[in-house]
Amino acid sequence: MNNLSNLSLRLMTAGILAAVFLLALFVAPPPLWLAFVVVVITLAAWEWAGLMNLAARARLAYVTTTVPLALACQVFDLSGQAPIYLPALSFWLLLAPLWLNRGWPLPQAWLGLILGWLLLLSTLLALLLLRAESPYLLLAVVGIAIVADTAAYFSGRAFGRHKLAPVISPGKTWEGAIGGALAVAVYVLLLPTPEGLSKTAMVVAALVLCVLSVLGDLFESWIKRRAGVKDSSRLLPGHGGVLDRIDSQLAVLPAAALFWILVK
Repeated sequence: MNNLSNLSLRLMTAGILAAVFLLALFVAPPPLWLAFVVVVITLAAWEWAGLMNLAARARLAYVTTTVPLALACQVFDLSGQAPIYLPALSFWLLLAPLWLNRGWPLPQAWLGLILGWLLLLSTLLALLLLRAESPYLLLAVVGIAIVADTAAYFSGRAFGRHKLAPVISPGKTWEGAIGGALAVAVYVLLLPTPEGLSKTAMVVAALVLCVLSVLGDLFESWIKRRAGVKDSSRLLPGHGGVLDRIDSQLAVLPAAALFWILVK
């Protein structure tokens, strides 16, 4: 009975989150979309500071600094500049896998806070850029991580035998990851092909984003494990915190924005 109650809570929260996101994505004018994205990033910054073991005052200072930084990104129109996404992409492709492989501890406070800004602000910029290009484009990119995660869950349940990262996330398997990648390939093949792109390029890009989505999920799981918590917060009933919901997107969205800038 308790499991059924928890599932109902998760589904209700997921439905509300999806409705709010879709309403903001397709209905909100640009200033309201900016406000929505800044709120999400600010809440994530609060949770990130908590994972870095900052005291309440220091967490508040981090958040109040994050807001003007986020607004400055829009004021200076940085979202369309390809180099702005390179540090985040370099982190996810080079440093994050090494971090997970070596089992490094939490970064020192100041370094951890800078890393948080790097990941969160690049995601904010990607959300602004991709939505400005087309709400449907942003929705398609967000869908990659959702499809990968959902398919990996069911594939892992059905066929999972070999653990992907047993120390970090015991439930993930290689079979689940492969199932997620196959589902993403099918998902992208069903999407309309933007002008100037081929289906092959779309599938290759989507598979890279699929790998990044797994890295984003695993990295946040590792950070939480090192911080000694199960969820980044209790803000979202049945789902944990904002970071728990956008961990994969932190890796996917900046890479997708860079890819779009380079090919459009």
